[in-house]
Amino acid sequence: MTDINRRDALKVLGAAPLAGLLDWTPASMERATRHIATLTEDSGAAAATKFFTAHEWKTVRVLADMVIPRDERSGSATDAKAPEFMDFMLAEKDTSESSKVQMRGGLAWLDGEMRRRFGRDFLASSDAQRRQVLDDIAYPKKAAAEFRRGATWFDRFRASVAGAFFSSAVGWQDLKYVGNVFNPGWNGCPPEATKKLGVSYEEFDASLAKSRAGRAG
Repeated sequence: MTDINRRDALKVLGAAPLAGLLDWTPASMERATRHIATLTEDSGAAAATKFFTAHEWKTVRVLADMVIPRDERSGSATDAKAPEFMDFMLAEKDTSESSKVQMRGGLAWLDGEMRRRFGRDFLASSDAQRRQVLDDIAYPKKAAAEFRRGATWFDRFRASVAGAFFSSAVGWQDLKYVGNVFNPGWNGCPPEATKKLGVSYEEFDASLAKSRAGRAG
């Protein structure tokens, strides 16, 4: 499986609501964000989970980092606490039971497919073996009929990881988002652009001065 890059992850996230992949509500996401902000560095422990079992939790963390690995631009999905975000959302009362069943069933399907091929579950398998199975479920439209269930689940899992990642501080930094911050280095629109638009700062300044003089009079 080719590691998803940040641009691809954004496309997945942008398409998710349209495809009905996620049933996260704004209120639930706000609660999840606040929850993540309170977590300590040892929050990766299984005891901290609200939805996932200990085995599922380990699987989710490995799989999430295969979806969004650490690179020179920013941290990985686990660095952004995407699994913690997903765990909180799945435990939320607003999350549908079908979403919970699909997540748990998909993880069980993944382990089952790994055992069928290699005689061991996802965690016990090698990286190459994991990627071999993920290659078959990476894209629902291209997946063979026998892998449609797994592909549908993985599509949702990937969207969940992307949604959680870009809801985090790590994700914001990855996007270079700084919010409504004053830029002291802003020197205005480049001359080439104003010329193309047929305007100039001199004209604007004269118009502004005239307007102010009218109001003063």
